[in-house]
Amino acid sequence: CDIAENGQVAVEKFCASEPGYYDVILMDVRMPVMDGLEATKFIRNLERMDSKKVPIIAMSANTHKKDIETALKAGMSTHIGKPFDVKELYKVISLELIKE
Repeated sequence: CDIAENGQVAVEKFCASEPGYYDVILMDVRMPVMDGLEATKFIRNLERMDSKKVPIIAMSANTHKKDIETALKAGMSTHIGKPFDVKELYKVISLELIKE
C-alpha cells in the first residue's frame, strides 16, 4: 500500500512503478497541487499497458449525479462516497478487480 499526499505525488509514484505494480488506485477527488480528476486523466493518457486498465476508484464526499459523471468522464472506474463503510469499499474493490 502506497500513500500519496496529493495527485502529483500519485502520478509520480505510478510513473516510477513497474507496469502492473498497482492492482487498484483509491483516488481522492479533491487534493492539493493536482486534484484526483487531473491525476486520473494523466495516468489514463500514459503510454503504458496498465495505465488504461488499472481500476481507479474515485473517493469523494461529492455524491451528486453530476459529480459522479465528472469522475467517470475523467477516467475513473467507479465512485464511492465519503464517508464510506469499509465493507462497501471492499465490495467495490472486489468488483473492480473481477472486471480485470
